[in-house]
Amino acid sequence: MPTDNAAAWDRHASAYQAGAQLPTDVAHYGPDIGTETDFRLLGDLKGKRVLELGCGGAQCSIAFAKQGATAIGIDFSAEMLAFGKRLCEREEVKVELRHGDVADLAFLRADSIDMVFSAYAFGYVEDLNRVFRQVHRVLKVGAPLVFSLPHPAYDMLDDDSPQPLMVRRSYFDRSPIDYTFNGIAFTDYHHTISDLFTSLSRASYRVDTILEPEPVPGPRSQFWRDTFRYVPRTLIIRARKEGN
Repeated sequence: MPTDNAAAWDRHASAYQAGAQLPTDVAHYGPDIGTETDFRLLGDLKGKRVLELGCGGAQCSIAFAKQGATAIGIDFSAEMLAFGKRLCEREEVKVELRHGDVADLAFLRADSIDMVFSAYAFGYVEDLNRVFRQVHRVLKVGAPLVFSLPHPAYDMLDDDSPQPLMVRRSYFDRSPIDYTFNGIAFTDYHHTISDLFTSLSRASYRVDTILEPEPVPGPRSQFWRDTFRYVPRTLIIRARKEGN
């Protein structure tokens, strides 16, 4: 039985935010890799309407607002959003935060959003086809969907093993992945690169960027594993909406 990830994140929110220490001046894509400063996938956001899916504590949405965007964030964890609201007040920026599923975008008009962003939220979504269709509806033609998620090749490995390249499952195994972090159970959903590309193409997107970032030098995050040195931990994709 898959874990209730929303409830798990409610339990984990406080400890995660205390340990992650995420920036509020630039968008982040994942642990121990570069930020938007390095990848430059989003472009000039001034005056744009930007939607963040799985915004968590709203750090990226706050960064978008600081850059002059009208920022909207949605997340399934009430505790994460409560943290985000406090952080917005502290940073003195306005972000519209909504509690809900990342595919429930009925509150937005069609063709009303200039950019959709998501960092590490889609790994908790079983049916990404539905998300891509809903995002396509609200995006303006030619506007980008930029997202990161756990790299599907990394799902093959046992990163708790003393042998960092020990394979624990098939790349083609699409069954849910149950794991615990700080004693709390979560469930991830495995999407191969071809699954993602095919889903985006069928939903009328054009993929123009795929990145598999190497780890950056410097202090390591609480999520660091030596396995990051050998297999990409994060997959980043930018896809643009084609015609309705």
